[in-house]
Amino acid sequence: MAELRTEEEQLDAIKQWWKSNGSALLVGIVIAAAGVFGWQAWQRYQEGQSAEASNAYQQLIAIASSDTLDDNARTQAFSLADGLQSDHGSTLYADLAGLLEAKIAIGADDTDRARQALNDVAGGSDRPYMKSLARIDLARLQIASDDPDAALKTLEEAVPGALEAQRQNVLGDAFVALERPDDARKAYRQAQRLAQDADQTIYGLQLKLDDLGAEDAT
Repeated sequence: MAELRTEEEQLDAIKQWWKSNGSALLVGIVIAAAGVFGWQAWQRYQEGQSAEASNAYQQLIAIASSDTLDDNARTQAFSLADGLQSDHGSTLYADLAGLLEAKIAIGADDTDRARQALNDVAGGSDRPYMKSLARIDLARLQIASDDPDAALKTLEEAVPGALEAQRQNVLGDAFVALERPDDARKAYRQAQRLAQDADQTIYGLQLKLDDLGAEDAT
């Protein structure tokens, strides 16, 4: 990755990356509950939580799903996320709100808020799946912010098996940014094997391998 010389260039790189990957991340956030509980258990969980928390979360999802947000919508989203985290901090809603808050903050060029939101989930959640999902997203943000060394450190901790393919994919991105193509190729290949074994799809993975050298991307 070419060195990013100004904060404006860093923000532009982050926004471009998020524009390409934000929809997939949102889908991952929405279905993350299934990775924690399973779909039927998630439905029961929703029924068992307060109407206030459920309504706030649904409103947050609706805002985060919008392609364009004005300042009022972002302010409302941040207020909803803050409320879920302060009033329902021990619930899965609070973890999901933190991930959505990070997505919305990126769109507002507020990388500090996005980083803090992801750190809060990674450091404060009692759910290993959610902690790991936040760390993976944080590593993506660190790479886009021209700090791949920090991303490698963020990804050092093991993740649940269902997320290991994603972890390896982001490790590969960090190695590319550090101009370590052999390590990147190894990580991408591992991600590819794990994704195939788990019947997962990681878009763009084969293209990344091809970019490293078609003759080696087998």
